[in-house]
Formats: sequence, C-alpha cells, structure tokens
Amino acid sequence: MKYPAIEINLSKIRRNTEIVVNICKNYGIDVVGVTKVSNGSVDLAKAYIEGGVRILGDSRIENLKAYESLPVRKMLIRIPMLSEAEDVVRYADISLNSEIEVIRALSREAEKIGKVHEIILMIDVGDLREGIYYENEVFETVEEILKLKGVKLTGIGTNLTCFGAIIPSRENLGRLVDIKDKIERKFNISIEVISGGNSSSLCLIQKDEMPKGINQLRIGTALILGLIEVTWTRIAGTYIDAFKLIAEIVEIKRKPSKPIGEVAMDAFRNVPVFEDEGEMIRAICAIGKQDCDPNFMEPVDKRIRILGSSSDHLILDITKCKDDYKVGDTISFVLDYVAILRCMTSNHINKYAVEKGKVAYAVEEGK
Repeated sequence: MKYPAIEINLSKIRRNTEIVVNICKNYGIDVVGVTKVSNGSVDLAKAYIEGGVRILGDSRIENLKAYESLPVRKMLIRIPMLSEAEDVVRYADISLNSEIEVIRALSREAEKIGKVHEIILMIDVGDLREGIYYENEVFETVEEILKLKGVKLTGIGTNLTCFGAIIPSRENLGRLVDIKDKIERKFNISIEVISGGNSSSLCLIQKDEMPKGINQLRIGTALILGLIEVTWTRIAGTYIDAFKLIAEIVEIKRKPSKPIGEVAMDAFRNVPVFEDEGEMIRAICAIGKQDCDPNFMEPVDKRIRILGSSSDHLILDITKCKDDYKVGDTISFVLDYVAILRCMTSNHINKYAVEKGKVAYAVEEGK
C-alpha cells in the first residue's frame, strides 16, 4: 500500500445503504444515492446499488459519465450549467433545475438525440440556496416547461440545511406538498416525485413528522457515515468508519508546545493560538490541508491529538504514546464528510477498497 492512503470499506457502505433504504421504504420514500463525496468511484456506486439504491445522484457530470454502464438511473443534483446541456441529457436521466433558459436548452439537446429528459423543478422553501422562491414564479415556470417537447416535468424538489442551515420541518416540506397539489389542479397533470431534500430530512422520519407526499430523498451523508447531521445522531446499526485515512510519520521530535517568537498570520491567513503545555513529543505525517481537513478527522488511537496542519504537514501530539511510534510507521484517522470529500478529490491520496476486512484492490474514481 502506498501512503497517504484512504481505505473504503465497501461492506460497511453496503450495510449503511441497506439500513437507510429500508427505513425510507417504510415511509414510501425512494433514496437517491448521492456519490459526490467519492469523486466518481464506480466501486462505491456499486455498493449503493447492492444496498438497494435505484437512482445515483452526483453534482458533477463527469462522475455520472463514469456510471454510464451501471444498471440504474442517474440524476444531476447540481443546477446544470447552460454550457453543459448536451452532456447533461446524454449522461443524466434526471436533473434538478430552476432556470427556464437552461431547461429550454436541455429540451433542445434532448430532442436532437430523440430523448426525453426528466426535470425536477427546485423550489426554495427557506434555505435560500437553489430554487424558485416559493412565493414567486412557480406556476409561470411550470407553464413554460409544459410547452417543451424534449423534457418532462417529473417532480418538484427542495434543498435544506446546506446553505442557510434551515432545519427540515413539517411546515417547510409541507409547503412543497401544497405546491405540488396546486400545480396538479391548475394544469391537470400528475407530479410523480416530491424530492424532499438530503440526509438532514431524515430527522423528520426520526420524529415521525415527515409530511405525506414526500416520496424521495437525496442522501449521501447517511449512507457514508450513518449520521443525521442536523440532529447529530447515528442511525442504529450503521457504521461511521467506512472511510479511513492512513498517513506515514516522517518526523518525531521532542519540542516545546508553544512556538517561539512574534506571532503573525499562518499560510492560510489565520492567527494561531497556542497554550504553553511544556515539552511534548510531536510527530509529523506526510499529509496536509491540500489533501485533507484536520478539523473533520480524528485519530483512531485516542492517545494522539491533532495540533494543526500546514498545506503538506500534519502535526500531532504523541506524548501519551511513549515509544509506540517511530518514523516510517503509519497513523490511521476516522473521517467526517468534509474530510472524506477533500481526501477523495485529491490526486495525491491513494484509494483502496476493503472487503471482509482486507484491502482488495486500488480504486479509480471518475474514470
């Protein structure tokens, strides 16, 4: 194994997926398995599918292209760029949209290849990220979509917590159900899908407050970590350590705990604050902020403390470990979602699939 490395335990991801899919199924909700954290890993996508996912969602069209041969439908979950309309209809069956100009472009490109591309019209119910604000031009946009031949209005959707940190509620998701009913009555059509947000919306299932009519969630974090972040609760039976970072020690030295001299901004324009804890044994691992995020990872060995990081060096306090580590040894870290995302999009971290507790093979992403 080459370091730094990230191990992806596919068995754990498969199990997490099975649990979440079954929970949602009991509420009549389909799960779109969001893969963007994996940078287009076909292996992770297959684990999702084996766990029961029927639609894969990603924010990058390049990643959806990597899944072209997989036997599921694909959804682009970021609002499409006008410049990528041709690729969107070629590699995605469904996309989330809010701009009629883009939807017209998707319709034109779909007609060229004899395809009908499915649209989920995004409606902003309060988080203020993407979507038509719910009090504005929803019906005007629907009317325009229905005139187009290359697209089909399959559903409406929303997103919560990702920008404004607005918690999903019976009230704000209920607005979406009400809008769906009004669209159906006004235009005499059937809306198949109400896509009620991301992993955070699972908190309404926890409280048995999910509005009737919500029949799709776009889920990534809960499949990867078994975690509902908005309530910071684990889903029973899931694994939080499906992704593990392994870094090699390149230096071990006894040094003071507080830097000596006048303090200025560091390389990332922060002014660090250090307490004087006396001398400590410090280890440096060959990885840094270019490839990972120390704020969203923790050592498997609880005796170790992360002190900080530069772009290429991770500095650790290993004083409590005595002589258990030497230069050339490795240290493992459990990762949160942000750290996984950073690691998986780095070309400098080697990725390995783990099956049945053993490293099985190297993983290639987005290829």
